[in-house]
Amino acid sequence: MTTPFRFVLVALLTLAFPAYGADRTIYLTFDDGPLNGTSNILDVLEAEQVPATMFMVGMHAQASAANEALVQRAKQLPLVTLGNHSYSHANNRYQHYYADTEGVVADMMRANAVLGLKPVVHARLPGRDVFRLPSMSKNDTSLGLAQEGREEPDYEFVAASGFYLYGWDHEWVHKDSGEPVQSADHLVSEIDHLFGYGRFVKPRKLILLMHDEMFQDSFDGKTKLTNLITALKQRHYTFGAIKSYDD
Repeated sequence: MTTPFRFVLVALLTLAFPAYGADRTIYLTFDDGPLNGTSNILDVLEAEQVPATMFMVGMHAQASAANEALVQRAKQLPLVTLGNHSYSHANNRYQHYYADTEGVVADMMRANAVLGLKPVVHARLPGRDVFRLPSMSKNDTSLGLAQEGREEPDYEFVAASGFYLYGWDHEWVHKDSGEPVQSADHLVSEIDHLFGYGRFVKPRKLILLMHDEMFQDSFDGKTKLTNLITALKQRHYTFGAIKSYDD
């Protein structure tokens, strides 16, 4: 192979596989646990030895002794960061929830007590792709201007109450039943594309949103998550702990 052709081939491969050999980090995050699927997630994370953040809901943690045990198991795994995803998950009435600033903070604090978390707590607000970190701030761009203006004080007040707030860059989408929409291979292709051409809140750092219910046995969840992590490893992505995201 001639030298000029070798340079051309390397350039083409770089374009085709933009993540190879690059310092590009995936932050695995899971919302709404503990639920069916949480145990499978923890099994996979322990087996694959990759860091992840479990943003848990206080009400779900109190639902049963088994769920309380899952919270304790997550806290005992060194590579798992337990985060706050509210106590009530807004009862899925988001506009009503965010209309009461003090109520949002009280709900988050109640989750802290249930989950055994102390400030500063890594957190994700229910239903809102919002960041409030020491180095940056970002609102949910999917909201209308009137709604965003009404809710913005809530975000600031929550952050000032002892929370680092994290949104996300990409989502592994699921159906109402919880079943994942994309295959693991398709999701990895989306991630490759985003790293090649997309923009993130933090350069070269992608926060991936998933939900615990996606990884139930009925959806072969353990295999799906293992396949995702294996494929990302093969593409030489780095897995990051959320504590390092704002560095």
